[in-house]
Amino acid sequence: MRRRFLLLVAGLLVAACGADELSLIDDPSAVEADYEYVVPAGAGEAYDRGEPLDILPAELEAKVGEVIRIRNDDDRGHIVGPFYVGPEETLVQRFASPGTFVGSCTVHASGQFELSVVE
Repeated sequence: MRRRFLLLVAGLLVAACGADELSLIDDPSAVEADYEYVVPAGAGEAYDRGEPLDILPAELEAKVGEVIRIRNDDDRGHIVGPFYVGPEETLVQRFASPGTFVGSCTVHASGQFELSVVE
């Protein structure tokens, strides 16, 4: 059920951002990631207490074709720029074309995440 929800959310993000900009991975376990991040258990509680979280960088520059993996070991979902990673879920995304995506981030002290994808 959670995997279906994550795939639905990721699919909606791809549709919202444009299918050519981000590419959903069908079998995340079969793909090696260029960028890997883990949101630890308790991150949401730390966020609620106002503790600064620096789990991901505020800015990431990636190349077309590279892959990001964000594993959320927390018991609540987190927003990372254009991505939503559900509780105890893993998001794996391949970058299909250049673009810049800016959005809120619950796992960085700045509260923002900017993803730039270049050729």
